[in-house]
Amino acid sequence: MAADRLQFHEMGLDDRLLKALADSGWAQPTLIQEKAIPLALDGKDILARARTGSGKTAAYALPLIQRILTSKETVREQAVRAVILVPTKELGHQVHTMIRQLTAYCARDVRVADISGKVELSVQRPILMEKPDVVVGTPSRVLAHLSAHNMTLSTSLEILVIDEADLLFSFGFESDLKSLLCHLPKIYQAFLMSATLSEDVEALKELVLHNPVILKLQGSQLPDNSQLQQYSVQCEEVDKFLLLYVLLKLSLIRGKTLVFVDAVDRCYRLKLFLEQFSIPACVLNSELPVQSRCHIITQFNQGFYDCIIATDENTVDDPTVTVQKGKKKRNTGKGRGKDKEYGVSRGVDFHNVSNVINFDFPHSVESYIHRVGRTARAGNLGTALSFVSHTELTLLAQVQDALTGDNLDSALKPYGFKMEEIEGFRYRCQDAMRSVTKQAIKEARLKEIKQELLNSEKLKTYFEDNPRDLQLLRHDKDLHPAVVKPHMKNVPEYLIPSALKHLANPLSCRKKRKKVNNALHVVMKTKFKVSRKGSNPLKSFRHTGKKSKGRPKASGKS
Repeated sequence: MAADRLQFHEMGLDDRLLKALADSGWAQPTLIQEKAIPLALDGKDILARARTGSGKTAAYALPLIQRILTSKETVREQAVRAVILVPTKELGHQVHTMIRQLTAYCARDVRVADISGKVELSVQRPILMEKPDVVVGTPSRVLAHLSAHNMTLSTSLEILVIDEADLLFSFGFESDLKSLLCHLPKIYQAFLMSATLSEDVEALKELVLHNPVILKLQGSQLPDNSQLQQYSVQCEEVDKFLLLYVLLKLSLIRGKTLVFVDAVDRCYRLKLFLEQFSIPACVLNSELPVQSRCHIITQFNQGFYDCIIATDENTVDDPTVTVQKGKKKRNTGKGRGKDKEYGVSRGVDFHNVSNVINFDFPHSVESYIHRVGRTARAGNLGTALSFVSHTELTLLAQVQDALTGDNLDSALKPYGFKMEEIEGFRYRCQDAMRSVTKQAIKEARLKEIKQELLNSEKLKTYFEDNPRDLQLLRHDKDLHPAVVKPHMKNVPEYLIPSALKHLANPLSCRKKRKKVNNALHVVMKTKFKVSRKGSNPLKSFRHTGKKSKGRPKASGKS
């Protein structure tokens, strides 16, 4: 019961932290926070396994901040006392934001720096020379600064946190991490936070932890079916586009939606396809700069977008991943300036995601869990729908076996959707697909790059010194990624299947707008009559002028 659970004010946390927690609306700790925070405050090393969305970040951030505040009561010397290692820049930005939120009332005493961004080391060097209390970054970035002597940890480090530990090896940080450990003191407190306890995590435990407390708080890596509904629908390539169009256009799925694809090209292809029907969506992939990715995630969380098309490319590019026999591996856009430290299927906290759609089925069980873990977080309800082609049935079976073995209620259920009911939409889908050509996809990517150049903070100074280059970029020829046909925006009522008419009403907005327009027309017509003495016979087709003298009036009498 909630009354028997340990509360934040009973953990010995600083009043400033309690006030920040109250401002954030955190009434009581989650299970991982309730168990981990007291152990961490006692100085224990911790290896915690808890599913994504369970509050792991605050579970290590609160005791970390508390220890720094306690240390500063006796030691006034400024130094880097804590390092948080993350596998992706997006997660680094998220952790930095969380700590800033928790230190709202003690920001002068606890300074935090995020060095996970991909910029020149010289740009971040002044930040590190000020010796922030907490440094957040990827292993490769932290090691680069240590090697460049921009910071030292051998005498000052008190706490090491490795967040999403099971991802560090899969992102290729093994050698960087081992090299980084050589720069650390012999004694420090360490936390390993992970969604799974893989062999890599066990190996990392031996390297980093000393007599750790191991917390395994959930048997299942996904919520049960009372919180998360999981479905699969078998459909081939063209049917995937058709089904997604109908689901979104007829509002058969509602709320914020994450759509996962496995390649950058498909990301833009799907975006342009949806634009044909005036369905807004933004893209998130490894080619975008980290600032843009974080900005998109923030806007999504604030409600500017309801649909994000995200690529989950790490499993595709991983050479250890085997592709099914006879299945053609899709072009992932490899070698086009992709960010190796990109990742959105894990770690990133998308707020209030109602639906996750696997447009391309994930290539491993872990990837499926990571994607679906973006919804049904923090007690909220969520739905996961996976599109499965005949070449992906083996992968579906693997996920089914893993989830059934883990929790019987978590197995995917067949999505009872009759494709024949939406055959009337197929010609529209085919018409839209013809507009989304390879050239259109290429121009869409160029348009996005151009926009990034215009919005770049790094290039602002350059453009100020070279205004002609800015003018040339702004007045470059217009790019037209795909021709959008106006009639595709609306859905005729006769196309909506009778079985779906009680669920879908895509014309309601148009009818409402029509009523408003009619009202405006009445107002304008009234004003026109008042302001003009006579009417225009060419517009009204009624003549109210004087009688013609040269032509007698026709009489009805004989």
